[in-house]
Amino acid sequence: MSDTVGIGVDLCRIDRIEKAIQKEHFNRRVYTEREIAYFMGRGRQAAQSAAAMYAAKEAVAKALGTGFAGGIMPEQIEVVHTESGAPGIVLHGEAETALSRLGGGRIHLSLSHEDNMATAFVVIDRAS
Repeated sequence: MSDTVGIGVDLCRIDRIEKAIQKEHFNRRVYTEREIAYFMGRGRQAAQSAAAMYAAKEAVAKALGTGFAGGIMPEQIEVVHTESGAPGIVLHGEAETALSRLGGGRIHLSLSHEDNMATAFVVIDRAS
C-alpha cells in the first residue's frame, strides 16, 4: 500500500502575478495576511515569492483531488516558512477537511522560480 495519497504540480507566470498583487482585492482573495506580509517584505523578489505561493496553492488543490471547488478557496491553503526559509503548508477550513477525508497527513512542498516562471510540487503522505 502506498504512503502517498496525493501529488500536485503547478507552473505560474511571474509577470501575471506581479500585476495582480498590485490589486488589494486580489491579495485578500488569494493570500493570508501572513503570506502578504512575507512577499511584500521581499522587495524586488515580491512577485517571485507571490507567484511561487500561488503555484503552491494550485498544486495543493490538485493533490487534494478537488481543485478550487466544493468550498476550497486559495486563502485556505497557506504557504509558511521555517526560520531557515524552508516552505511548508498549513490548511484551513474546507481545505483542511478535504485533507482529512483523503486520509492525508504531512504535506511536502518544493518551490522554484526561474526567469518568468514559478513552480510548485506537492506530495501528500497518508496520515499515520
